[in-house]
Amino acid sequence: MLKERARILTLSIFAVDLGLVAVAFFAAYGLRDGVLPRLWPAAFTGPFYPLAEYMPLLPLSLVIWGVLLLSSGTYRSHRTVTLFDEAWTVIRVSFLAPAILTLTIFGLRLGETLLEDQISRSWILLFAILAYLFIFTEKLAIRLTSRYVRSRGLNYRTVLIVGTNDGALDLAYAIDHHRFWGFRLLGFIRTGDEEPEGFVSTHPVLGGLADIPRIVEQNPVDDVIFSVRRRDLDRLEELFEILQELGIRTRFAMNLFPNHPARVQLEEMDGMPLLTFSSTPTNQLQLLAKRLLDVALSLLTLGVGLPLVLLIAAAIKVTSGGSVLFRQTRCGLNGRRFTLYKFRTMVHDAEDRREALMHLNEMRGPTFKLSHDPRVTRLGRLLRKFSLDELPQLWNVLRGDMSLVGPRPPIPEEVAQYQRWQRRRLSMKPGLTCLWQISGRNNLDFDRWMELDLQYIDSWSPMLDFKILLKTIPAVLSGRGAS
Repeated sequence: MLKERARILTLSIFAVDLGLVAVAFFAAYGLRDGVLPRLWPAAFTGPFYPLAEYMPLLPLSLVIWGVLLLSSGTYRSHRTVTLFDEAWTVIRVSFLAPAILTLTIFGLRLGETLLEDQISRSWILLFAILAYLFIFTEKLAIRLTSRYVRSRGLNYRTVLIVGTNDGALDLAYAIDHHRFWGFRLLGFIRTGDEEPEGFVSTHPVLGGLADIPRIVEQNPVDDVIFSVRRRDLDRLEELFEILQELGIRTRFAMNLFPNHPARVQLEEMDGMPLLTFSSTPTNQLQLLAKRLLDVALSLLTLGVGLPLVLLIAAAIKVTSGGSVLFRQTRCGLNGRRFTLYKFRTMVHDAEDRREALMHLNEMRGPTFKLSHDPRVTRLGRLLRKFSLDELPQLWNVLRGDMSLVGPRPPIPEEVAQYQRWQRRRLSMKPGLTCLWQISGRNNLDFDRWMELDLQYIDSWSPMLDFKILLKTIPAVLSGRGAS
């Protein structure tokens, strides 16, 4: 019954959200058609299309907003979601949806009349802003109402915690200090005879595992949270089945590996639940956006820079002869090997002469770096200084071997010498630029280089990629840290 009530509430909120999108649709039209031309007649001149011309866009808008809202996770329980997270989710949806709407209009050629001089950009912008304001105001009102109701002792869930270990105490502390979540702790259940009786953290210990059926039958219990050791799981199977028969929601605190820093997700494979630990980004929508950005910017850069690419190729051929491109096997995502392409900046027998120069290596660790490498040609030094030798790697990006932003791809011989903690830098697709590139490049030692790569993986987001790309431009133009 509780699940059915939750579904009805979710569907109701979803219907209200779509209603607010429709209100924003008409309100944006009213502002653009009637209000703005009166306030700023010089900026908004000329006739505006009748509302009937815009009406075919309304069902399309509702579909796009509906899909994005449902896939954004905005309808999960608000008990433990911060206001900032909710606001950011609504912002993403409210400004991604109009972008998709615009692309769909021109892709499907909807509304030929509108396409004569394009759909009103100011209307699209107003639509996005108003949709955000209306939906976020609704979410804020729901949040404030829920907190008020819970503060009055209504709409709360009674929780029983199985276990008295540190994890159980942390759960109790969180519940006690976040009253607005709407949870009320009934007490603890001890899992062994050696555990305390009486009170723990101001809450009573109500009994042992065998007492749970009696306790939940005599008290209104909504949730039972197990915070137990791994070795206790086997003997809890019968108790788990009893709680399921009673219709009580059961949760397991995922502190089975308390020192594990990975993100935890519950997934499903052909009906089998899987508990997933991942120390790398897992948001498939964001990773798809990263890949689309890689392809778009690589194609744009190669198209605009084609004359420069041809000029560099000709210069290499004239000044040193031989092959224009340098090909080398590198390690990509999780150790996958691929052929990396660069403009050749060294003499032909550079690899054969490397062993004789190993004693001059300036980089600690398995990486070989030499500031004044005698194998580098004069043109090669210029290309390296401004990272022009890496332009062919845009082909690697298009192929999917690399990304625009990510840890630099190492050679297999270096990877073979990595310590275990350093190998995690291979868990994300390598890139043309990274935190190392904008933080000093070859002026940094090997350990700091590895730390920056892991920092990038741990804190990755599309916005971080965008910031790195922006900072890469002055870093490359200045030529600092290049060898």
